[in-house]
Formats: sequence, C-alpha cells, structure tokens
Amino acid sequence: MTNHMKTPPVVSRQAWEDARAAMLGKEKAFTHARDMLAAERRRMPWMAVEKDYVFEGQKGKMSLLDLFEGRRQLIVYRAFFEPGVYGWPEHACRGCSLGADQVSNLAHLNARDTTLVYASRAPQADIVRLKERMDWKMPWYTITDSFDRDFGVDEWHGHNVFIRHGGQIFRTYFINSRGDEAMGTPLGRQEVWEDSPEGYPQTPTYKWWNWHDNYDADAAPDKRWVEVSDAGEAAFRKDEN
Repeated sequence: MTNHMKTPPVVSRQAWEDARAAMLGKEKAFTHARDMLAAERRRMPWMAVEKDYVFEGQKGKMSLLDLFEGRRQLIVYRAFFEPGVYGWPEHACRGCSLGADQVSNLAHLNARDTTLVYASRAPQADIVRLKERMDWKMPWYTITDSFDRDFGVDEWHGHNVFIRHGGQIFRTYFINSRGDEAMGTPLGRQEVWEDSPEGYPQTPTYKWWNWHDNYDADAAPDKRWVEVSDAGEAAFRKDEN
C-alpha cells in the first residue's frame, strides 16, 4: 500500500529549533489565555437547585445530595447507555465509552474534594454488567426523573457541575459538545497560583499530588516530594520568563 501522506518539510536542527521556539511562544500565549478563562469560570454565578432528584444506585434510591459522597463539589456526566442508543445492550454510546476509558483514578479528584459520577437511564443491573465488562470504576447511577431534561443532557452528553454550600445545592457550570473533551471546574485545581475568588480553597502548588493509594487527609506533604515539586515549579517559572 502506497503512502500518499503529504509530509511537512525536513529541515536542519537550527531551523527545527527556530520553528519550535515560534510554536512555543504561541503555546505560552494560549496557556495564559486559558488561565484567564479558568479564572472567569471560577467566578461564574451559581443557580440554586430547587427540585429533589432521585437516582438509583447499587444500594437503592439516592438523592442528588447523596451523590456528593460528603464532598464539596460534584461532577455528573450524562452517559448514553439505554434502549435506543447504538450499541445497546452490549455497549454504551461510542463517544461516552471513549470518555469513560480515559477517566483516571478517582482518588486524585477526591483529594480535591470533588466527586465524579456517571448517570444514564439504563437499569443498575445493566450498568453493573457494563462496568465489569469494560473495567470502569466510576460510580454510575440510573436517572429516574427529569434530571437529564432539566440540565440540558436529555438528547446529548454533557458534564454538569454542582457545589453544596450552606445546606443548599447549586449548579455552577455546564460543558458539552467538544468542550467535554477537556473540561475544568469552578473550583479549579485549588492551588495558590490560580486567580480564584476570596475564600476559595487553595493549597500550595503540586504539594497535594500523591499516588492514588497514598492519600491521607491528615498527612503533611512528604518532605522529599516538596523538594522535587519546588524544583519543578522553579524550572517552569523560569521557562515562562
């Protein structure tokens, strides 16, 4: 089979370094613009959730508040796995499945006081079967009411983000379509370099990072990791100048 791919030009080392430097300048500008956009996201207005929603889980009926699992922030991804969806009953939607394959260990999100769950209209027995077959670990609940319609995910996938504050649940963010491919949340990474509203949770940059089986809310950052992360941050800051 002949390869008809039209390749870029092949150049000298210096020409390649010059092209890479030009691209790096654009990438840095993009990073700074993304940081400013994320700062605006953290200042989005909130919408109070007034209705009581009911989900089915492996342990029975659960409220939206139950889905938080005691944490401050909740991300609900509406995945299409139900009768009428291509792939049913063996598979969920191909796009939703591609995303599910890329969900990393949830311990890292949990360490940022955030819970991620999936929600579909499929019965729990089918969801459990699918998770076991595909080796997916995220909590996955059954929608039983108008939750999907009320939050813009009855016909298309999307992430809704909620915060519980003062006994009330608020909708704080929503992203769908191509934005679903790389999303942020109103709480962000919760590190001190971020431009966040006053009073938002923030901890020293990188210090909270850990192996997924080593998180301990009461443990101080490991001294060796502090040294490594300080050196890394210094290098990044130098490179930005």
